[in-house]
Amino acid sequence: MSEPITYKDAGVDIEKKEETFSRIKKKISATRTPEVLTDVGLFGGFYQFPINRFQEPVLVSSTDGVGTKIKVAFMANNHNTIGQDLVNHCINDIAVCGAKPLFFLDYFACGKLVPTIYEEVLEGITQACKTVGIPLIGGETAEMPDFYQQSEYDLAGTIVGAVDKSKVINGRNIKRGDVLIGVSSNGLHTNGFTLARRVLFPKFKLEDHVEELGCTLGDELLKLHANYYPLIAEAVAKFDIKGIVHVTGGGILKNSQRLLPENLSIDIDWNSWEAPYIFQLIQKTGNVPEADMRQTFNMGIGLIFILSADQSKNFIQWGNKTEFGWSNIGKVN
Repeated sequence: MSEPITYKDAGVDIEKKEETFSRIKKKISATRTPEVLTDVGLFGGFYQFPINRFQEPVLVSSTDGVGTKIKVAFMANNHNTIGQDLVNHCINDIAVCGAKPLFFLDYFACGKLVPTIYEEVLEGITQACKTVGIPLIGGETAEMPDFYQQSEYDLAGTIVGAVDKSKVINGRNIKRGDVLIGVSSNGLHTNGFTLARRVLFPKFKLEDHVEELGCTLGDELLKLHANYYPLIAEAVAKFDIKGIVHVTGGGILKNSQRLLPENLSIDIDWNSWEAPYIFQLIQKTGNVPEADMRQTFNMGIGLIFILSADQSKNFIQWGNKTEFGWSNIGKVN
């Protein structure tokens, strides 16, 4: 008779997963808000909708990941920032619709669960959730040894928020002559890393200090995806914002065009701001065509507000008091 084979022998260690989860559970519970009715661990997360905050609530949701930026985290053996990137990216995606984030869920899949890595990733997720005051209400941790390399993992997140129906921001009122005000990014955020890695790593190492960057290449590439939610919330309370663009995969043009009513187009003045040096480094190192750079990367603009031209001066004056850089980058035709 052959030797018995257990699930652990096949590569999935349920006990280790439970032990690891028990250590991180306190940090997850620390993100709870009064609307959360149960602790983590049940088959679903229970959230009592805050009806008193909305008159005619519309739920807004989004699911996303952080792409191959995870590969850089593997190389650097630094996994805290990648969890923050995930939460910030997802929150931005619903914040540009006018939504207030309510709760977050994560999905962590790996070939072999490494407790220290898992805890570091979850610590980043909980830290970002606490920053905006939302709970990590649930998630999934999957160990799949025949699917992922043992030392690697993938990460995805789902954000759920809400906005009053009358305050939905969907670009419907955008007209010819409206202006685009760009808000700075601090680098690549979470897009374009497949091209960036292909271009940079044959010639550079993560620990290489690049004078023009003012830091190592690894530190530059792992800079956090900016969380624009507080900025967006304040902007929509003060100004009549017609549209907001989160610049992700597809770049400035394609993401902006998603908001436009039919028969309208966008004219971008690409010389109206200075892109961070990391984009210059990628382009010249890989001889990347300008059109490909613009379609792949945010080029230093992480967020775009679209509003009427007569508001633009006051809007930029207000924006210049924030931590971000602001530029009038184009108009609607």
